Amino acid sequence: MTAITADTFKFLKPTYRPAGALDLNPLIKGLVIVSGTLMTAICLLAIGRAALGLSGELPHLRHFIIMFHVSTVLPCVPLGLYLLLAPKGSAMHKQLGKLWVALMVITALSTLFIRPGMELTWIHLFVPLTLRASYLIIAKARRGDIKGHRNEIVSLYLGALMIPGIWAFLIEGRLMHTMLFG
Repeated sequence: MTAITADTFKFLKPTYRPAGALDLNPLIKGLVIVSGTLMTAICLLAIGRAALGLSGELPHLRHFIIMFHVSTVLPCVPLGLYLLLAPKGSAMHKQLGKLWVALMVITALSTLFIRPGMELTWIHLFVPLTLRASYLIIAKARRGDIKGHRNEIVSLYLGALMIPGIWAFLIEGRLMHTMLFG
């Protein structure tokens, strides 16, 4: 039988952070922090404006698939930020990571049904990229390729979540643009 030592539960300490392949270099970490924090704040501002009736008409809300898409993508922003910055390898990290990947896949697939007749636009390029990266995130983690796992997550977070998110706020007529700017 093994004795329980103080180090057995070190992962419960708020300051615990295992060093290793999942650590982000300072430039990427800064990019993740800035983009994730700004996107989370902008999303909350847009939701707040809409909830207070400051956005004007929101005809998008009549379409179930748009509401479904938005409800699956919005949690991905702060959850992904948390997962990229929090300690890695714990059971909670793994469960939240599975939830994040599932939400990303559901979000990507839901975009295929937003336009009538599954009409595709340039933004739909992120669907196969998201599906590929989601598969690789899981496959590389299972193989023990932690650096590859990290790189896929960072590219999925910054590429397939932040870039379309920015466009959702910039393109007039999109729900998030309407919610933020009225």
